[in-house]
Amino acid sequence: MKQQHVPVSVPPSREKQHRMTAAILSIILQGLGQLYNRQWIKGICLLLLEGAGLAYLLPRLSQAVWGIWTLGENTQRFVKVNGSTVLQRGDHSIFLLLEGIIVLLVFFVFIIVYILNIRDAYLTGLAREEGKKTLGAAASLRNMMDKNFPYLFLSIPALGVLFFTIMPILFTITLAFTNYSAPDHIPPAKLVDWVGFKTFSDLIQLKSWSHTFYGVLTWTVIWAILATVTTYFGGVLVALLIEQRGIRFKKLWRTIFILPYAIPQIISLLLMRNLFNGQFGPINTYMRAFGLEGLPWLTDPFWAKVTVIVVNMWIGIPVSMVLILGVLTAIPRDLYEAAEVDGASAFQKFRIITMPFILFATTPVLIMQFAGNFNNFNVIFLLTNGNPLRGDYQYAGATDLLVTWLYKLTLDNNKYNMASAVGIIIFIIIASFSIWNFRRSKSFKEEDMIQ
Repeated sequence: MKQQHVPVSVPPSREKQHRMTAAILSIILQGLGQLYNRQWIKGICLLLLEGAGLAYLLPRLSQAVWGIWTLGENTQRFVKVNGSTVLQRGDHSIFLLLEGIIVLLVFFVFIIVYILNIRDAYLTGLAREEGKKTLGAAASLRNMMDKNFPYLFLSIPALGVLFFTIMPILFTITLAFTNYSAPDHIPPAKLVDWVGFKTFSDLIQLKSWSHTFYGVLTWTVIWAILATVTTYFGGVLVALLIEQRGIRFKKLWRTIFILPYAIPQIISLLLMRNLFNGQFGPINTYMRAFGLEGLPWLTDPFWAKVTVIVVNMWIGIPVSMVLILGVLTAIPRDLYEAAEVDGASAFQKFRIITMPFILFATTPVLIMQFAGNFNNFNVIFLLTNGNPLRGDYQYAGATDLLVTWLYKLTLDNNKYNMASAVGIIIFIIIASFSIWNFRRSKSFKEEDMIQ
């Protein structure tokens, strides 16, 4: 009779604990897990990186939190020292806020690197448990440059976005919740305080501000719609006329209509401002020569709005025309031939074939044009500077958009908190509109245009 062997449970060996040991060591001190996994150069680099991070953060982190929380406690004042008057520097609330945000962003990056360090040690320990060879310095470098190169390359601009885009956005958002404005709250002579949603409440409910806000917002929406529709469909019309069969000298027509686009916008707008000058402008001069009265192009609220829309068409239609011309050349000709066989009219071919193709290809651009016109600072600022002035508006004129009003609030009148609130509202409107329309457009759903 054969002897049967009963399997005996063997306690897990110490080698099966590599991943947990490496992870715990990396939690204790960044890079220790890599050193445990015999990745000497990587471990030393991570140790040095943590040392540099701690050297920067330890003397600054508590000060940063205090500065953001309090925005300072001492104002600038004159004190007497040994019989002489000396200016004693106080806390600068805005500097404290800005430096605090920067330190917290550095701390955020430090935490991300710390978490990635733990993950790397854990995965390397897991690979050791599975009997895989630990990558040395040269192999790790090759793996990083091959498999992980996209992450490495993208991390550099990501840091730039964090500190040069997200940081100013955070700073602007925080200002909207303070009372940072002239003349009562300008540091270092005066401190800035947190006021919560009071700035937004004043902007929407306080009559002196709400009247201006709703008036400027209404005109901004009207302007964005009219500026987008006129330039887009104007470009469609010009492109279709140029591409019509039988039109001669097509290259010449394209060149003529693209010239306004080739001229720098600032030159065109400054020239137009002189052309539409009510007293000395050539347009009114020619009208008077023919016995007509000149129009107050830039001094009357209604005619100033008409003027900016017309000028925007002049500089915007060529852009849309070039875009539409490219789309028209991509439409298959056999679709038109099949439509002609079916007896379709020119309008039916345009409605069923041409326009759906144009909209499919240009919907994202159309959405971006609307967002750009909503914030079209150049046309308004260079042509009218937001004028003519309105006595019932706070620091705004009849043609001011939200973005030009924000400029005046900031640089001309030092109403930084109100300008920040306006900036946040602009961002919410544009972001909501763009995301909603992008998600609904067929171009972003990657659907076939012909169902």
